[in-house]
Amino acid sequence: MENENFEKLLEDSFSGVSSLKPGQEIEAEVVSVTDNCIFLQLNGKSEGQLDVEEFMDKDGNITVHEGDKVKAYFLNSKNGEMHFTTRISGEKAGDALLQSAFEGGIPVEGTVEKEIKGGFEVKVGDSRAFCPYSQMGMKRVENAQEYIGKHLTFKIMEYKEKGRNILVSNRAILEEERREKIEALKKTLQEGMTVTGVVKSLRNFGAFIDLGGVQALLPISEISRSRVEDIEKALSVGQEIEVVILKLDWAAERISVSMKKLLADPWDSVKDKYKPGSRYTGEVVRLTNFGAFVSLEPGLDGLIHISDLEKDSRDYPEQKQKKLKRGDRISVEINSVDVDKKRISLKPVDDDQGKENFSDYMDSGSDSEGYNPFAALLKDKK
Repeated sequence: MENENFEKLLEDSFSGVSSLKPGQEIEAEVVSVTDNCIFLQLNGKSEGQLDVEEFMDKDGNITVHEGDKVKAYFLNSKNGEMHFTTRISGEKAGDALLQSAFEGGIPVEGTVEKEIKGGFEVKVGDSRAFCPYSQMGMKRVENAQEYIGKHLTFKIMEYKEKGRNILVSNRAILEEERREKIEALKKTLQEGMTVTGVVKSLRNFGAFIDLGGVQALLPISEISRSRVEDIEKALSVGQEIEVVILKLDWAAERISVSMKKLLADPWDSVKDKYKPGSRYTGEVVRLTNFGAFVSLEPGLDGLIHISDLEKDSRDYPEQKQKKLKRGDRISVEINSVDVDKKRISLKPVDDDQGKENFSDYMDSGSDSEGYNPFAALLKDKK
């Protein structure tokens, strides 16, 4: 009875794994990591083995730990040991295994040997495969020579004539990786969340930001509280930035983000800071047919209406020849502030506080009817 029970337990421990076929995919827990192998927990007390190199990054760091779940493909069983892989390369890539890789969808590694008509010749183990231009990378590059000599991962799309005709795709692998990253990000990203990203490219309408494998759009209007005219002066490719997620549209695979949301809104304190009648110096940032916008501080612009500009020119005729232009620094006075509509009305004021109307000067400076200020000035000079 004891022998029968032992045999039954042994049989149960191997049930479900002894019937694995080369190329069959499994998901298992990592139970041990050594310098050479990663051991996987299979059904019962049986274990599988993976080469540790398959889970090393470019710096030689092991990227999995005990307790992690990994997906792998069954290779073979030797001396009672069950071997698995996450991809097929080198000496593993025999004809029989490539056939299993095709049938099971197992990724294979190969080296891009040369460019040929319509695509590239790729060496996988001792076999040669063909990868069309359209299946190399996520998008076609202008210089195909960039791929020559690279060691990449491919999916076998066709396997014919006992391995003499093999068609592979690198794009299929990249698309699958991207889908997996999106599924992982769906569980972590939420609208309103602050995240760190890297600027991947710049356009005149905004920047594309990499958020751990997926790209988000940062519109130019969401970069700063101030108006951004030249995006290349505000951001650079490779720059790491913090952004707030504005919208997640997983169906359309569109993510929009904002840097501006992380900056304090000057309108929150505008009512207490900018009182009607107070004067400030600002910069002309925009000219329109109805007036000029003047920046009082980043994200806070006021409008000088065209009627006030024309009036200002009539009061000071010498200014008729002076055209207001962007970048000018001018003194302004607050007319009114409308916080609800986010509008500030301004009027220009004379920088020369000593400049006064001549008749006013006569009223305030004369205590005799015959007083002549010009004669007095001449007398002083003598």
